[in-house]
Amino acid sequence: MNIKNYTSSVEAGKSMARIEELLVEIGATNINKQYQNKLCTGITFLLYDQQLQQTLPFHLKAQAEECFLILWKDVKRPRLDTKDQLQKQAAKTAWKILSDWTEIQCSMILLGQAKPLQMFLPFVYDMKTNETLFEKVATGKAKLLVG
Repeated sequence: MNIKNYTSSVEAGKSMARIEELLVEIGATNINKQYQNKLCTGITFLLYDQQLQQTLPFHLKAQAEECFLILWKDVKRPRLDTKDQLQKQAAKTAWKILSDWTEIQCSMILLGQAKPLQMFLPFVYDMKTNETLFEKVATGKAKLLVG
């Protein structure tokens, strides 16, 4: 398998903490985690946009379940504990990938190569509908510019 971090040994909690550190470094406030079935599924944060002169909410989601389904496809002879072990690995992998991605986005912001909104635009979060901009566009609830 040629997927980044698919064998990561970094605990999901450590990757989450790293994401929080990075977000604080670029000015994020009110960083919160969302949980489902006692597992963290995402991180929501606020970030002030200088150009818009307003604070915007963003939501980053680790896709651990989707990651598990991909990893599970490669299992040839599962043992009794394989599914449980693979779910733990999927969480490590999903969060480590999100941590690495966030580090790159934040590095670009800190080096003046991009603005925060430019890097996180798909993740602008509508707290009323519990959807990101990307999710709204993907489901047809929001339209993109057409030329």
